Amino acid sequence: MSERIGFTGAQALELPGWRHVYSGKVRDLYEPADEAPGQSQTLLVVASDRISAYDHVLEPPIPDKGAVLTQLSLWWFERLAEGPDGVENHLVSTDVPAEVAGRAMVVRRLEMVPVECIARGYLTGSGLEEYREHGTVTGLPLPEGLVDGSRLQTPIFTPSAKAEVGEHDENITFEETARRVGEETAQELRERTLALYSRAERIAREAGIILADTKVEFGRDARTGALVLGDEVLTPDSSRFWDAADYEPGRAQPSFDKQFVRDWLTSEDSGWDRRSGEVPPSLPAEVVERTRARYVEAYERLTGRPFRPAA
Repeated sequence: MSERIGFTGAQALELPGWRHVYSGKVRDLYEPADEAPGQSQTLLVVASDRISAYDHVLEPPIPDKGAVLTQLSLWWFERLAEGPDGVENHLVSTDVPAEVAGRAMVVRRLEMVPVECIARGYLTGSGLEEYREHGTVTGLPLPEGLVDGSRLQTPIFTPSAKAEVGEHDENITFEETARRVGEETAQELRERTLALYSRAERIAREAGIILADTKVEFGRDARTGALVLGDEVLTPDSSRFWDAADYEPGRAQPSFDKQFVRDWLTSEDSGWDRRSGEVPPSLPAEVVERTRARYVEAYERLTGRPFRPAA
């Protein structure tokens, strides 16, 4: 983990006034130390520089990645909240400890819905794999003749079940989603996810970027019962961004994410076999730097602002 913030792959930073409660693949959660465990209304979310691929957290981390994720999420939260149809989110404050300034936010504690909400406007990734085999994506039939990168006539909602660290998320049908969370909640998740995607897709296109798909998460506010947008939103970790100028259906599109990491891991140069069960090797310096540059470029292209690293 970046020495600037004192993180390692396995241990979170100790922060005065905050008690560490959870570490995921990328983020660490804290609650106020002066409140009883599990009873606070707020949490501190810190985005580390950890990077994961193929269900493994890799070494070394990508410098400034956590700052990009946090600052881009903050920008999207602001854009999506604008107007009469604004999307309510969990952000409370960016007044955070100096040790994690620029890569952390204080948020409302929500009861998270145990479903990852994915909207796809283009066919690629795991959706393409299912389509080639069955002509469907999470059970939804699609027209014949689509290729890698095809734009869908209408964006589709393709949820997945969130897995524990080290496990693989499972694509599920809408019917399975309704069974898990209830029909009314499932319908609301679908409507909100697709509306958010359509709005974000237009904003990204104005910056010359295609938003191919995105994953968002929602939680219930304990006081109001409302569904609130949580976690991160529309970052290179949770979304597939393509350069509109280079878009060409029928092939894999270069994307603003960890593509360099995935490509190297699956190349002969890495010497790693995904099916072996072994821990992946350390990433070469060139892969780390090119991945960092791609994350920063995504931030600057979307926001129109220069990226400023965290303290």
